[in-house]
Amino acid sequence: MKPKTYSSEAVVLLRKNYKEADRIISVFSKKFGKITLLAKGVRKLKSKKRGHIEVFSNIKFIASKTKTFDIVTETETINDFSQIRSNLNKVTLAYFFCEVVEKITREDEALPKIYDLLVKYLTMLEIETDLKSLRFKFVEEILKDLGYLDSNTFNNLDALLEEVLERKVNSVRVGKKVLE
Repeated sequence: MKPKTYSSEAVVLLRKNYKEADRIISVFSKKFGKITLLAKGVRKLKSKKRGHIEVFSNIKFIASKTKTFDIVTETETINDFSQIRSNLNKVTLAYFFCEVVEKITREDEALPKIYDLLVKYLTMLEIETDLKSLRFKFVEEILKDLGYLDSNTFNNLDALLEEVLERKVNSVRVGKKVLE
């Protein structure tokens, strides 16, 4: 159970525009797991939170609990992964990491090991050149950490991932040459 006001480190998994100037963001936090938050006024040009809530940014946030969406009151960037953002193939893989974490986890389920794994792989992605093997290592490690993979004998990790998710991962289709 979250207190009225709470804070944590998180990685922004996705964002959606909402109303005229707001944005709904899904973050994976170290303390609380996946959370959906409302960032009020963030699409205004003068918003101080605007640059902090980009997809796959590592942030510190403070939020207030409400009856509907919890509201982000403060944000601070820990790492914006700027080296990733300058390479389209790396951006594709970062979106893949975030999409897998977003689809494989449930709301309000604290999984600090998965948070650390996501941050580790985003950090490795900044300097890594072999994106194909990095992707397979990520899939293997997240499936092991969540208890879906008992041994290394499973040959098709993508098939297992889609079976666990019960749907296809969209990022694979978009960046097929990089991610297969």
